[in-house]
Amino acid sequence: MVNALQWVFGTLIVISCFFSALYSFRSRRSSDVRLRGLYASRMNISMGLMLVFIAFIQMFMFTGSSVRVVVGALFFLLGLFNLFAGMRNHSHFARLLRQ
Repeated sequence: MVNALQWVFGTLIVISCFFSALYSFRSRRSSDVRLRGLYASRMNISMGLMLVFIAFIQMFMFTGSSVRVVVGALFFLLGLFNLFAGMRNHSHFARLLRQ
């Protein structure tokens, strides 16, 4: 069971890392400011998910030391901040693209 969860979280981390790099590349290569912001917000969402998945691995998969729990909690909070900021920016830039 634990081994299966490690594989699932590991796969989710790799996928979210891939999408984060993809949207970062697209954001830097885009000439339109609205598309650049949209891709940057998607990169923030992907990075936030990646940090949340890393935090889950840190806090739930290994034996609990206080340092590991604190680092996991920091990754979780930073991931949630990136996730919510990316979602807010995504709605803003998507609305700009519709106009």
